[in-house]
Amino acid sequence: MKAVNKVSSCRWIVNATRGEVLARDATLAESACQKRRGLIGRDGLKPGEGLILPRCRQVHTIGMRFPIDVVFIDGRDEVVMTCRDLEPRGISPVAWRARSAVELPAGTIARTRTLIGDRILVDDKVKELLYNV
Repeated sequence: MKAVNKVSSCRWIVNATRGEVLARDATLAESACQKRRGLIGRDGLKPGEGLILPRCRQVHTIGMRFPIDVVFIDGRDEVVMTCRDLEPRGISPVAWRARSAVELPAGTIARTRTLIGDRILVDDKVKELLYNV
C-alpha cells in the first residue's frame, strides 16, 4: 500500500524516437499538493533527475531558484510542446493537447535533441521496450 504523502521515484523517462534517456531518477507528483509544490524549495535538479506532473498543461517557475526544461506529452506519449530554459519566475505557454508535463534540468531538451512528435516512454513502458517484456 502506498503512503498518501510519499512521492514515487526512480522512474526512467526515455525519448524512444531518439534513443536518449531524459531521466533515470524522475519523481511522480501523485497528489495535488505535490503538484503545487513541484520543485519549489530545491536548489536545482541533478543530471538525470526529473518531475512528472500528470494532468498538466502549463507550469510556472515562480518561487524557484533555477531554470528548467519542460516536455509536454499527450495521451499517445508524444511530445506536443517543449520549453527550453524556463527561467525562475516564468510561466510556460499552455499546451492544450498535453496530458502531462515533465520538468527536467535545463539543457536536457537540447542534449537529447527532443522535438515535437517524439515518443516518450515512462517507467513500465521503458522496461517493456528495453527488456521486451
